[in-house]
Amino acid sequence: MTLTKKDNPALLLIDVQKGINSPGYYGTERNNPQAEKNIEALLKKWRTEALPIYHVKHCSSNPESPLAKGKPGNDFQDFIIPQPNEPVIEKDVNSAFIGTDLRTQLENAGIQNVVIVGLTTEHCVSTSTRMASNYGFNVFLMEDGVAAFDKIGANGKRYDAQIVHDIEIANLKDEFATVVQTEDMMRVFD
Repeated sequence: MTLTKKDNPALLLIDVQKGINSPGYYGTERNNPQAEKNIEALLKKWRTEALPIYHVKHCSSNPESPLAKGKPGNDFQDFIIPQPNEPVIEKDVNSAFIGTDLRTQLENAGIQNVVIVGLTTEHCVSTSTRMASNYGFNVFLMEDGVAAFDKIGANGKRYDAQIVHDIEIANLKDEFATVVQTEDMMRVFD
């Protein structure tokens, strides 16, 4: 991994909201129960090192969604409450870059490297990772700082959450992002 603190990497926290774990809405099972602990560890490190942090919040236009604006599920999870100097980017689609000024904010801050964590691997994390890469950012995707839900395919077959996660990570690896583990990312600050 070729990233150092001097590279001023931005931490993008995608959709770490209370409603994302609503039973049955996104799937019947989720992989990586440690994702939030890893996200929290990275967030603490970024705050300690005074590195840039951007919170992305999904405000669903579907009134039935747990992430609809005004619902309790739209709130950030308790451990991730943004600090006054940490921008909040609200979106209503599955990319942190569409209909927002995230790209402009990152470019205006001179940020070239982004570290992505959040939920879910197969939706907003994947789309935002692809777009960040396409916009020319160096993307580091925290494999153990994201999680996926199981899915039912067009053929009616159920795909296990771990399989969904693994395939999505495999699709993003190398072409769109450098895939990293939390433990390895923490060494950047040693």
